[in-house]
This record gives sequence, structure tokens and C-alpha cells, in this order.
Amino acid sequence: MNSNLVVRALGALAHESRLAIFRLLVVAGKDGMAAGEIAQQLGLSPSSLSFHLKDLTHAEMVTPRQDGRFVIYSANFESMTDLIGFLTENCCAGATCSATDLPGCCEK
Repeated sequence: MNSNLVVRALGALAHESRLAIFRLLVVAGKDGMAAGEIAQQLGLSPSSLSFHLKDLTHAEMVTPRQDGRFVIYSANFESMTDLIGFLTENCCAGATCSATDLPGCCEK
């Protein structure tokens, strides 16, 4: 993962609403969630949600897909894993440790 993408991802997640959106989408799994449902669950206005989803999408932390008249957003688990790997690649003085061994929970 290049450092420009890391900075964009961390910047996108460094906002309370965007972090809440991302965490909600992680719980939703690969099926994702419609934008309207995200707004309802988090109590965000449609315009605010749209702004935050655009930022998360630009940072490659979420992925939108069209499903009929709905836009479904999903957490980008590959980007999440890459970001965590980037942040922990030199932990434990470079020795292999459990901090870099992510569980297979997202592979369901």
C-alpha cells in the first residue's frame, strides 16, 4: 500500500461520522448496506451521508455498487487489511508477531 493511499485512508477514518459509517459497514459484511439504511441507523442527513461516503470511497475504504434503484455500500476489507498490514509491518522490531496475523473473519 503506497503512503499516499495510507494518508487518504487514515484521513477519511479520522472523522467521527466516517468512522461510524465504516464500522457499521464492517459489521454488515460483504453484503453491505443501502445508503438510506446507513443514514437511518446513524441519524445522518442524506447530504451529510453522501459527503462522507464520497470521502470514504475516494480513500478506497468503501465500495459502492448499484442494485436497482439503490446504491449499496460495502467496507473494502482488502484495503482495511492492507492498511492494518502497513501500520504493523515493522512491529515487534521486525519479528513475526500476532499483530500482523489477521483472523480470517472477513472471508465468510
